[in-house]
Amino acid sequence: MKLTPKAAGTFAIAPTPFHDDGRVDDASIDRLTDFYAEAGCDGITVLGIMGEAPKLEAAEAQAVATRFVKRSKSMQIIVGVSSPGFAAMRSLARASMDAGAAGVMIAPPPTLRTDDQITSYFKQAIEAIGDDIPWVLQDYPLTLTVVMTPAVIRKIIMDSKSCVMLKHEDWPGLEKITTLRGFQKDGSLRELSILTGNGGVFLDFEMERGADGAMTGYAFPELLVDVVRLQKQGERDKAHDLFDAHLPLIRYEQQLGIGLAVRKYVLQKRGVIASAAQRKPGPTITATAKAEIDYLLSRVARFDKRANLQQQSRAAG
Repeated sequence: MKLTPKAAGTFAIAPTPFHDDGRVDDASIDRLTDFYAEAGCDGITVLGIMGEAPKLEAAEAQAVATRFVKRSKSMQIIVGVSSPGFAAMRSLARASMDAGAAGVMIAPPPTLRTDDQITSYFKQAIEAIGDDIPWVLQDYPLTLTVVMTPAVIRKIIMDSKSCVMLKHEDWPGLEKITTLRGFQKDGSLRELSILTGNGGVFLDFEMERGADGAMTGYAFPELLVDVVRLQKQGERDKAHDLFDAHLPLIRYEQQLGIGLAVRKYVLQKRGVIASAAQRKPGPTITATAKAEIDYLLSRVARFDKRANLQQQSRAAG
């Protein structure tokens, strides 16, 4: 089922599991996919920035995307296809859709600076992959260094009918959500799904500003699912109470440079992936950092028993 502007809920950003020697770990991909389904996720986004996509060969990327799609059953899979060249982007996009993906995600290359450069780039990208493929516009200026104003985002979306979703992760970005929803109210922007990233750091208020859900990582996707659900049900205090309990660990996971290592460490502790390894080059976390993470987990567990990993027995063999 293809992605539409009505998409909502929680789409987990999946890391790519590797063996200690750097090989792709297919068995862990299967466990990870099942884990997200059990957590209540509506979809999974693979080969994103936290998926180490640039470290994969083209054939590996297609194989990883296809394995997630085939394992996902009812969840929608979005495949990150950002690439320095349009030929590689088109190849991965078409192969992913042929395998059954719901859509693709495209981020702007860091070289773009002017509004005209940005809008021209996305026009060319869609010409390359084909306007029959639903796609997600990724707005992540903190990492990509490309600043897209609400007006530029509106133009990109209005110029491309196949753009059905914005992955919003500007920081600060709450006012951007409000502005975009305002455009829709005045009729200058068509229907659009807005899912938010940034590791979930601002999810509590992003939902209140009009986001449709989350598209991010965090080693406890159940938390993301619950916050999105509680906010939609109008259970504001419950949503904030649960979010606040996890926030110290969410913050720790958002450290630039080691965030993925932290996330993979917790997912390994949860028995979801067999190894926390990243494909080289990649940072590792020290024993001191692991002890800090374990301490944070113990504190989260005081409020949310799902963080009490001592009582979990998921096999990772």
